[in-house]
Amino acid sequence: MIRISFRQSMLAGFLLIALLLSWAAVSSWLLLEQFVQQSRQHGEYALQLSASLQELADRTVGLERSARQFTVLNEPVLLERFDENVAHALAAIKRLESIPAGSWGALPGDWRQAVDRLSQELHQSAPRAELLPLLNRLAELNRALEHAGQHWMDQQNAALLAKLEQGRRKLTSLVAAAVVGAFLVALAMNWWLSRPLGSIEQAIERLGESRFDEPVTVPGPADLRRVGRRLDWLRQRLDKLESERERTLRHVSHELKTPLTALREGIALLQEQVLGPLDGSQQEVVDILQHNVMGLQGHIESLLRLNAASFEARRSGSRPLLLQQLLADVVQGRDLQIQARQLTVLCNAPAVTRELDAEKLLVVLDNLLSNAIDFSPQAGVIHLEAVVLGKIVRIACIDQGPGVANDDAERIFEPFVQGSRTSPTPRQGSGVGLSIVRELMTAMGGRVMLLSDDGKAPGAHFWIEVPCESSG
Repeated sequence: MIRISFRQSMLAGFLLIALLLSWAAVSSWLLLEQFVQQSRQHGEYALQLSASLQELADRTVGLERSARQFTVLNEPVLLERFDENVAHALAAIKRLESIPAGSWGALPGDWRQAVDRLSQELHQSAPRAELLPLLNRLAELNRALEHAGQHWMDQQNAALLAKLEQGRRKLTSLVAAAVVGAFLVALAMNWWLSRPLGSIEQAIERLGESRFDEPVTVPGPADLRRVGRRLDWLRQRLDKLESERERTLRHVSHELKTPLTALREGIALLQEQVLGPLDGSQQEVVDILQHNVMGLQGHIESLLRLNAASFEARRSGSRPLLLQQLLADVVQGRDLQIQARQLTVLCNAPAVTRELDAEKLLVVLDNLLSNAIDFSPQAGVIHLEAVVLGKIVRIACIDQGPGVANDDAERIFEPFVQGSRTSPTPRQGSGVGLSIVRELMTAMGGRVMLLSDDGKAPGAHFWIEVPCESSG
């Protein structure tokens, strides 16, 4: 099995993208070089064609003038000048024939035949009756050669433009193929590298939420798989430590409850004066003992509740839940306390059903409502409001008590932390209720928030948000 590291994967991806772009650049350069070469060659042939046709026209005019003068003056020098013009004209004809793919047909041969007959007429001593038709024939052939040359240049220009258009399409295809290939390589590398990073992120989130039941498996490069194995080792280690902590907490709580029960029974005997009457100072000492024993028992029970909440947070039990029924069940569970304080609890929730963990939400809302009851003034009003925001359910709990000081807002969710503001009535809380709320909300993938105390409205304003799915 090939083991490729994260760095090697990145390097391979960059090299592959660079190769694709380099291939497109080199191919484009070769196409451009080929077109430039063809364009240069075409220009050279066009220049040769124009020069040859121009020289042929000039020499034809010269030989015609020499022929006409010779027929009148009969000077040998004029005949020599005629022969010289003929030689240069034939050389021009030969250069025309050397141009590849020239569409001359039989024109060069006809021109040679006409000039040969004209030369024969001039070199013989007989009367020169056919001189004028031969000169007219040369003029016609020159015009035909010019027309054929122009046609050849038009064809070459059209072929060059077609070649340019073909090269443009090919270049566009090359660049598009290179860009698409580079994009696909980038997508593949993103998938190859983001997948293990996403797995690592999810694993860290599960560890942070104390969810140790699912093994950590990280795909992808070798070094990231190695990180995944270390995270899985950390998961097992944390799971073991958490189990040991819970076992130790249960053991200590049990060991504390046993002598505590004996102390409570002994204090009860003293308070009932079973062992004899107590004077005033003795009764005061017994009351102090009773108060501290009850406080100690409350702390032990709080530890047990916090431990039970940590255990329950790992369990998932989502089911269809009517939001109105959820709030009604919470209020019903605290009905006796509400009546004792003459409180009014106003519930407002839409008549919708969502997939939620009812057991955890009942514990969360019960703790929030319990705090609101303890801190509300006599005959006060408590609001429980639920709204659905897409795939989020938000539930607010608002009371009219003293609220939470801004200095306590960050610490109020920590275990055994109580705010500095006191409740209107004596309470025996140990400060674990809100920590249980945060523990359970984290387990459900939600959150709990406390709105800051701005002094404009009395009371505390807690709200929770939990993700949900539509039911049916």
